[in-house]
Amino acid sequence: MGVWQVTVRRDGARATRAWWPVLVAVLAMLGAVLVAPGPVAADPDEGGSASVYKKLDSAARKYNNAKAKLDATKKKQKQLTKKIAATNHTVDTLSDEVGKIAAVRYRQGPTSLLTLALDQQSSTDLLAMADTLTYLGRQDTRKIDALVAARRDQKEQQQELAETAAKQRKQVAELKKSRDAAQKAVDKISSGSSNGYGGQSASAEPAPRNPDGSWPPESCSVDDPTTDGCITPRLLHAYQEARKAGYTRYTACYRSNEDGGEHPRGRACDFSVTPDGFGDAATGEAKTYGDNLAAWFIANSGRLAVLYVIWYRQIWMPGVGWQHYDPTGAPSVEHTNHVHLSVQ
Repeated sequence: MGVWQVTVRRDGARATRAWWPVLVAVLAMLGAVLVAPGPVAADPDEGGSASVYKKLDSAARKYNNAKAKLDATKKKQKQLTKKIAATNHTVDTLSDEVGKIAAVRYRQGPTSLLTLALDQQSSTDLLAMADTLTYLGRQDTRKIDALVAARRDQKEQQQELAETAAKQRKQVAELKKSRDAAQKAVDKISSGSSNGYGGQSASAEPAPRNPDGSWPPESCSVDDPTTDGCITPRLLHAYQEARKAGYTRYTACYRSNEDGGEHPRGRACDFSVTPDGFGDAATGEAKTYGDNLAAWFIANSGRLAVLYVIWYRQIWMPGVGWQHYDPTGAPSVEHTNHVHLSVQ
């Protein structure tokens, strides 16, 4: 018997038709039609392997920290050079003044100064002269003390500059080592350098750094505004800065079902080049949007702690630049429908 069968209770009253399951199903279908959002933006399957992502992450991270420390050392060196120039000027000026004081003292001697004081017309004049000599003596002493202090600062600053130069030489060697490692990591997925994308300005607000210029470690500790997962504070900063710059199309960051990569660690976002999700390979205006976004990330890489950017079969890493990205497959694997950003 069908679901529309009429049943009769023992008291003879007419029973309710068994239409409730059908009504629920119909309402569910109507609800789906009335309230369903636009195209579902499924997470892209980006391909790659855990070992490759791990090497990319490690190499880029080491390079970023080495470069940040070197930049901080260069900045300190510049400040020290400027400070030493000012100290040298102070030493030269005070040396000239103290030299004149010494010459006067040598010519006149203490006896001549005493005779000059006693040659006054009255006791009032004598006391005034004594006060004047005391004042001048104190002024001379201050200048001599200032010269001694300035020479001490000069010696310490020059020593610090020498130590900074030695530190910088080590950092340059470390930077070269990190750059070579980064190039080696990229070579595993690349067939050589490419023209890439550029021309954007560095407009992002810099993320916080350590005093030595390096990036502090961060965990997946803040809510991801694009999913129900978590991301690092630094990735959230990069995401927010990108939106401030006008890149507001669909974005997905945290993803737990990826074998390797930065998404499960909350350090990567996929920025779709279309408003509603990840679709086919971008063309026309969508391609231009992706070109501009990738270039913007590169221009701001030092401010956002960028590890690497992948877009339209190309990958960018600090110290290496743009390289061809070889994996083939769906648009998401080739990164032709979204810009991938990983941050430190």
